[in-house]
Amino acid sequence: MLTILLTGGAGYIASHTAVVLQLAGYKVVALDNLENSSEESLRRVAKITGQAVEFVKADIRDAAALRQVFSQYSISAVVHFAGLKAVGESTQLPLKYYDYNVAGTVTLCQVMAEFNIKQLVFSSSATVYGAAAEVPIHEQSARSATNPYGQSKLMIEYILQDLVTADPSWRVALLRYFNPVGAHESGLIGEDPNGIPNNLMPFISQVAVGKRAQLQVFGNDYSTPDGTGVRDYIHVMDLANGHLQALRYLEKHQGIEAFNLGTGQGYSVLDMVKAFSEVNGVAVPYQIVDRRPGDVAVCYADASKARELLGWQTRYTLVDMVGDAWRWQRQNPEGYRQLD
Repeated sequence: MLTILLTGGAGYIASHTAVVLQLAGYKVVALDNLENSSEESLRRVAKITGQAVEFVKADIRDAAALRQVFSQYSISAVVHFAGLKAVGESTQLPLKYYDYNVAGTVTLCQVMAEFNIKQLVFSSSATVYGAAAEVPIHEQSARSATNPYGQSKLMIEYILQDLVTADPSWRVALLRYFNPVGAHESGLIGEDPNGIPNNLMPFISQVAVGKRAQLQVFGNDYSTPDGTGVRDYIHVMDLANGHLQALRYLEKHQGIEAFNLGTGQGYSVLDMVKAFSEVNGVAVPYQIVDRRPGDVAVCYADASKARELLGWQTRYTLVDMVGDAWRWQRQNPEGYRQLD
């Protein structure tokens, strides 16, 4: 049984990936400093899979703690989720983002190299494409960033590219996520943002459950069918499965490859609100407000490379996305915090 280290392992996408990996026969070790997550997510993963998750409370910037993990466990590969991810906060605290995300990744790779562990799946983001000139966005599209969060992801991609150029025995997959939504169908694990959600779906869910009065829709004057921004929303379980497929790919291929993980289908903000209301039979009051600076009108993926090379494809529909998001929110109105 291969052992996979998940950095940031108690987070939203990582916890769903832990479920997929355990059910596929891998042993999972989750490392997390719990700054933006809860160990409760991993207890829930164990409930879903019937297998405990080994948990280590540590920070990826702590080289000594990483050495301890690699000494204690026979790690075959690392799936690297750890990092800060709030775009707005990154503009106010850029040094913190570069410290956690960029310096943390450098420390992680240095310690991996010490232990001759050279298989890495990196949690990147569609933010590396900046304001893309055309859609759908493919892996060769020009990269740029419009905020320190996106810049940190882009810097890490360049660092990993340089690492593979210097030592071609590394095997690296860069997974560029589009807009992850939804939750595990059990309702046991899901997205649990701290404070005001940065992402659309948890905001819709919190309005629907009565935690927030209404949704703010940023702009309705874009050149889209209903004037609101269009994004590529992907179910978190499809995204989790992409990490499994990437690990299997790296077992057979050296070098570095980037993969878009999205559905290739764009939905507007109002499409999502309407689907959530209709599928779940719950009202989502909203108010149109001014555009947010830096938002683009339309963003969706060309994910054909992941289909061809990873054998990966999405299985979950928009109905699944909004239904699973609501089940999680309804069953856990305060997220994991009600149990911490």
